[in-house]
Amino acid sequence: MKMHRINLPLFTVMAILLFSCSGSKNDPSRGDKVKDYLVLALTPKTVTVHNNFPATIEGQEVIEIRPMISGYIKEILVREGDRVKQGQLLFRISNPQYEQEVNTAKASVNSAMAEVNTAKMEVEKVRPLVEKQIVSNYRLTSAQLALEVKEAALEQARAALNNAQVNLGYTSIRSPRDGMIGTIPYKTGALVGSGSAEALTTLSDTRNIFAYFSWNEKQLLDFLTGAPGTTMEEKVKSLPEVSLILANNTEYPLKGKVELASGLISTETGSAILKATFANPDGLIRSGSSATVSIPEVKSNVMVVPQGATYELQDKRFIYTVGADNKVTATVFTSVPSDNGKFFFVTDGLKSGERVVIEGVASLKDGMTITPKDTNAVSFYGDLH
Repeated sequence: MKMHRINLPLFTVMAILLFSCSGSKNDPSRGDKVKDYLVLALTPKTVTVHNNFPATIEGQEVIEIRPMISGYIKEILVREGDRVKQGQLLFRISNPQYEQEVNTAKASVNSAMAEVNTAKMEVEKVRPLVEKQIVSNYRLTSAQLALEVKEAALEQARAALNNAQVNLGYTSIRSPRDGMIGTIPYKTGALVGSGSAEALTTLSDTRNIFAYFSWNEKQLLDFLTGAPGTTMEEKVKSLPEVSLILANNTEYPLKGKVELASGLISTETGSAILKATFANPDGLIRSGSSATVSIPEVKSNVMVVPQGATYELQDKRFIYTVGADNKVTATVFTSVPSDNGKFFFVTDGLKSGERVVIEGVASLKDGMTITPKDTNAVSFYGDLH
């Protein structure tokens, strides 16, 4: 059978191609349809921001324990880190010289007392003779003056004994107050004295501790212009109670109060030094440790956005805002993080009433059209604390 060749007109072929292309564009399987995204209309909130400052810890008092006299360390009666009470014996210094001086002074006192007693007997012997006019009054006066000289010598001997006993007492070194023992650089047998390069140890009174931190000049000026009060002292007193974040990132359970440490700005660092005082009844915080002082600050009319709805690019923070035409725009804003790590508190770049995309931002591109689905602001901000 003979086959006939079919010649289709050119316009028919073109119509088929156009229909095919049109059908592929409208195919939902290609994913070109406008997608739904959750959006949130921003409303101003009152939030608490915590400003954190690195701090160094010092005890209420740190006392160097030094010997008043020279000698060898005979006994070390405490260990590093021990808590001690006022008057507790810490060290014994050996120096036989002071023991000998006490013995000599005691002998001198005994000798002087004997001479006083002899002089008294002389006065008692002469007095009745004078009364009976057997001897002249000059004899009695002379005996009384001799007694006074002997009594003065006795007082001098007693003073020398007291001085020797004081020096001997310096060989027993006691704690001047309650506190905690620091490092002990010397060992038993070491020669020490008042001029030694290092102290025997340090005693820290840590019932209260000071957390020292600094503000730069800008932070200080912002505080002085914004805080209530007329003087620096009044403004500092207006600060709320502060928290102390320890080196292991845990918060110390007791609150502290900020005080002035120095009202001057250091010419070397350009900063002012302040201190926060915390009670330390259990001795948990040690002098010399590091921590962070966290000062709360209440801010009003702040826009709040979820951290998961943002992204960072070249040290800038972005979020997608939705315009009236439902197109998204990558918008730069500045912020500080919330304490729970879930939100950003906006300081610049976003305004009340603006709508932002809060979910699925990884699939967005600048200028993309979306179908916005409004989020319930009340339930959303309920996680804010």
